Amino acid sequence: MNGLYLDNAATSFPKAPGVADAVAGFLCNCGCNINRGLYTASFEAANIVYETRELLCNLFNFPKPENVIFTKNITESLNVILKGLLKPGDHVLVSSLEHNAVMRPLASLAKQGVEVTAVLCNQKGELSSGDLRPQIKSTTKAVIMTHASNVSGTILPLEEVGRLCREYDLFFIVDSAQTAGFLTIDFDKLGADALAFTGHKGLLGPQGIGGFYLNEKLTSLVEPLIEGGTGSASDSVLQPRCLPDRFEAGTLNLPGIYGLHAALKYIAAEGISAIKEKELALVQRFMENVQTLPGIQLLGPDPNQDRTGIASLNFFNHDNADISYRLFKNFGIMTRCGLHCAPAAHRTLGTYPQGTVRFSFSHFNSMKDVDFTIQALSYLTSHDEIITLRPHHQSPTP
Repeated sequence: MNGLYLDNAATSFPKAPGVADAVAGFLCNCGCNINRGLYTASFEAANIVYETRELLCNLFNFPKPENVIFTKNITESLNVILKGLLKPGDHVLVSSLEHNAVMRPLASLAKQGVEVTAVLCNQKGELSSGDLRPQIKSTTKAVIMTHASNVSGTILPLEEVGRLCREYDLFFIVDSAQTAGFLTIDFDKLGADALAFTGHKGLLGPQGIGGFYLNEKLTSLVEPLIEGGTGSASDSVLQPRCLPDRFEAGTLNLPGIYGLHAALKYIAAEGISAIKEKELALVQRFMENVQTLPGIQLLGPDPNQDRTGIASLNFFNHDNADISYRLFKNFGIMTRCGLHCAPAAHRTLGTYPQGTVRFSFSHFNSMKDVDFTIQALSYLTSHDEIITLRPHHQSPTP
């Protein structure tokens, strides 16, 4: 990819070393299905799938590999959990920072009689777990919450929320889209009942592979969203109740699992703490320098606070979309502009409807990348004429 990629909160690039080779290796040298064939290639593929479940257990402190369910992404995972668990009359709590992967399924469920309450975060995206307590009702069944905002980079206090859920006997469902591969996540310490993950962001794997984990209590309560062939109990028209088959109807994305397998091995070798340290150093340097530029609102926690590798900017004197376009047109810098599929978060942060320009770093980025981006922003924010330029015009070259 030519240019400087700073859109890792959407999809990470580059992928971990070995991911592309693993995907190609499966397609070129194996290519078969699992749980269907009594031949060596099928058995070898099944071993890789099981090893990938084990690697995820090691990463998240999941106790049972068979409770790791593969889907195509975290959006599908959340749909399976929410639509399989919640019934008319149930009440759920969310934060006001949630992604549409949570809010849209809940909006559909609300039409069927599920009540949803969003607990308001402050304008930095910070949440006090105590704010949830007054919102709990006799009908409250679950709390669904992102681990960190995909807009502001704010990390929410999930361990505190988990303790509150245990106190009130509520199910706790975690969206780890922005923290898996960046933060050390301990399923047990979070007090979670379910955790959804995706492979293509911080886990550094390919698109099209994600999943979720359910504890023993939820495995019998969540109804499958999709049913069909599993290669097991084929004499029955009923979906098997054993895991993971109960939630894995049809052919899995085996090339994606092979890629995720390689990515998880890389992350284990590098260490989560090292990855986090590098990304935090990059985003903190970026934020500290951005603060010296005029006419820019920097969202989320202060640079010296714990956060993810995301920095969202709102430009007072320029159109955000113009800035994002000119960053790429003039400098080859790739960012994400708009509402980031999280309008609720932007309403909370005060940037609705214009959204922000989001810069999201990977540990594969460098300090030179940060300094180059700051220089580009300094140039663009000091040239008022860019606000009137459109794509068919030649842009100024610094």
